[in-house]
Amino acid sequence: MTRENIRTPDGGTLELFSTGTELASAGSGVVIVPPSMVTAADYTKFAQKLSAALGRPVHTFNRRGRGSSSPQPEDYTLDVDIRDLDTVMKHTSSTDVFGHSFGGAVALHAARTLPVERLAVYDPAVSVNHSVKADWTAEYERAVAAGDDDRALAVLKRGLEAGGSFSSRMPLSMLTLANKLTAGTSEGKQQRELMRTGVREIKAIIAADMPAEPFLELPLETLIVVGEKSPAYFGVACGQIHDVLSGSSYTILPGLGHDGVIKAPDRLIKELADFFAG
Repeated sequence: MTRENIRTPDGGTLELFSTGTELASAGSGVVIVPPSMVTAADYTKFAQKLSAALGRPVHTFNRRGRGSSSPQPEDYTLDVDIRDLDTVMKHTSSTDVFGHSFGGAVALHAARTLPVERLAVYDPAVSVNHSVKADWTAEYERAVAAGDDDRALAVLKRGLEAGGSFSSRMPLSMLTLANKLTAGTSEGKQQRELMRTGVREIKAIIAADMPAEPFLELPLETLIVVGEKSPAYFGVACGQIHDVLSGSSYTILPGLGHDGVIKAPDRLIKELADFFAG
């Protein structure tokens, strides 16, 4: 795996990781757009397995506010990530894109205008006809204002059903306690570091809500994948997009939850490799 910092047209920096660069002559690379609350490093295993299965390069980058990439602007909108994805695609000469969760939302909106030939998404956190709700943000903001990051993170996790349906039903006090107990772990530290960045992104998803019809501009070659155990709201939006995009493929993978991509199971890798191989 290689690492480099690339420049964006607005003078920013994006930290880019590439796997399988020696395979560039085999065809277009695949650019991975990661979600909120994680970094590119969390996708190393997935990128390596996909590159090996596909026989082509796979590129992952730290979106703004992560790693050595530029900070996320306070007036952040999805357009920031769409422009950055365009920069990465041009730099790597890639036309294929994969997005997970929030990264899937970026990829879906971006592929309406960028030269994406093949698009695959897993549990995209795109809001279609108000499918994504964020009525918890006021409670989150109160916790942040009070300096209680453990409670703020608990509100965020419960609102997103990040731990599955079980955690979404847990009392907020129990989730807050769990956050206190894991605050010193690498995962706990990362979640706190990215919490504010992540909430800006969720607000941007809500602001970009639209009906399904504009997604007719997506590439004919679009694969939509949802985990069987993922929160239901992912499937709501995906079903609506699939209904209007007649050429798309829609797959529900049994037994997988929202973290299925990071776990990189063989069946998901095969599904994606077969799709990108054409």
